[in-house]
Amino acid sequence: MILYNVTINVSPEIESDFIQWMRETHIPEVMATGMFTEHKFLRLLHEADDGSTNYAVQFFTESMERMQDYEKNFAPTLRAKTLERYQDKALAFRTLLEIL
Repeated sequence: MILYNVTINVSPEIESDFIQWMRETHIPEVMATGMFTEHKFLRLLHEADDGSTNYAVQFFTESMERMQDYEKNFAPTLRAKTLERYQDKALAFRTLLEIL
């Protein structure tokens, strides 16, 4: 099992919109790719010096092959939509982890 973790630093002025958009639009679009079996949407419980909040979205997939399929065929379009909507007010970094 592979865990695809996306951590996003979100500026306060877009936070409410970001949470709603993630729940109603982005996460459902990622799940609709069929590459992931489940997801979790979390808020990190630490305070950033600049007033921003960090969120993590975790997507679980059965294999590295499915993850690579997602990266090749779906991720570029979905990432572009996020970048277009929020620009530098929602900055993400991604990690892949193997569940042991």
